[in-house]
Amino acid sequence: MKTKEEITQNWLPRYTGQPLDQFTKHILLTNFDDYVKRFAERFQVPILGESSPFRMAIADGITIINFGMGSPNAATVMDLLSAISPAAVLFLGKCGGLKDRTVVGDFILPIGAIRGEGTSDSYFPKEVPALPAFSVQRATSHIIRTRSLDYWTGTVYTTNRRVWEHDDSFKSYLNEIRAMAIDMETATLFSAGFKNKIPVGALLLVSDQPMTPEGVKTVASDAKVSGSFVNEHIDIGIETLKEIMNDGQSVRHLKY
Repeated sequence: MKTKEEITQNWLPRYTGQPLDQFTKHILLTNFDDYVKRFAERFQVPILGESSPFRMAIADGITIINFGMGSPNAATVMDLLSAISPAAVLFLGKCGGLKDRTVVGDFILPIGAIRGEGTSDSYFPKEVPALPAFSVQRATSHIIRTRSLDYWTGTVYTTNRRVWEHDDSFKSYLNEIRAMAIDMETATLFSAGFKNKIPVGALLLVSDQPMTPEGVKTVASDAKVSGSFVNEHIDIGIETLKEIMNDGQSVRHLKY
């Protein structure tokens, strides 16, 4: 295999256990098997690729994929999805809220991501910002508002560092850059999506408030978030992609 197309067309089935013609053009991405399970239960469809690295389910024109945690996996899934040229991709991720005004259960619709993870450097020079496809974010915003909900917007800082909550100097840096939230995938998804000409957006669920010791995520607190907010998170994702499908308009905000 000499070309990127040959590799991705071979590797997307290898990572998911599914042939290319099974994938739909509208994709939900997640880090959690629980999201895939809930999606499958909602539509009464099987979970596919149980023994594969990326588990998934397909229903009603939408494919949901759990690509795992971290920016290397985020880059991998975006590269592999180039094999099917998706019409729209929406990441349903969790994040740590960095501002006092955000609370657990809030939604954040990022207008950009700070590339602190390093993986995106393989796609673009540092001065190239990590931005979502505007029309995916616009559709997500519309769905949230039609549900009489609200959301925060701003930038999210993406890092490859998993355990940092004890580091006061790093937390001071996060305050200085004025990011709204922190996660491990968003900047990579935006950058790799842009490189691969895939329109991608993100809707992040605040799952913890790691700037204070009492706000650091625990097993108990994460279970509470999953029980209270995840179904709504998934529903918004489904309805967003449905809106994009039904409009029949291109969601590419730039001419690649």
